[in-house]
Amino acid sequence: MAEALNIAYDAIDREHAGESATTRRKLVVGAAGAIGSMGLLGVLGDTDAFAKNDPKTILSIAATAEVLATIVNTVGAERLAGQLDPVTLLNIQAAAREELIHYDVLTSIGGKTVTKKIWVPDAVFASKEGLLNTLVTGDQIFINAYLIGTTAFAKAGQAKNARFTGEFMGAEAVHRALALQSLGKLGNDRVFMRYSFSKIESAVTMLEKAGFGFGKKSDAPGAFYNFNEVRKRTPNPAGVNTRKPR
Repeated sequence: MAEALNIAYDAIDREHAGESATTRRKLVVGAAGAIGSMGLLGVLGDTDAFAKNDPKTILSIAATAEVLATIVNTVGAERLAGQLDPVTLLNIQAAAREELIHYDVLTSIGGKTVTKKIWVPDAVFASKEGLLNTLVTGDQIFINAYLIGTTAFAKAGQAKNARFTGEFMGAEAVHRALALQSLGKLGNDRVFMRYSFSKIESAVTMLEKAGFGFGKKSDAPGAFYNFNEVRKRTPNPAGVNTRKPR
């Protein structure tokens, strides 16, 4: 909303650049009153991506994505323990617990999962490389999704939730970096976290294109995993700290 108003005000400033600062201020104030009285604020607000990135949808998609992430990290650590070096194994086990905590927080603030039954491609657990590359890709999608959440919650005046998603984004960035490092690649390869899509629904589309299914099979050979069963055996490394948002 504020962004849309700023665009309108900037246009007034450009149009009346030859007028005095006092005159321009009067025009801006007048425009604010006119926009409000004509009921145009809602129209302006609909011009940006926030129109679809409503907080409830973001919480729902994020909670469901964390269901997937908890499953992938938990089962991946179980299936590939013999192929992973001790540090990589512990990092994945820690990530599993962290994703589960993210899920618990998201559901405590209103997130409602679409499903807890996830179709995971067999290729994800077929090799160390398959798992780690999946984590790199998935964590990047999560990073972008949480950046969308931070923007949307801030615009909605939900400062605490905006901070939560900012903190979650940081954790996902660490997960991505560690997976890259375990693949023998540069982990700290970003000056800014990549923001390549602006609609939260795109996160679902990208995960489905990667072969995951939310309550349904995908075209990729795989199997269903039930979150309520998997969470019972999610690792809980003692070194995982800052377990509650503030």
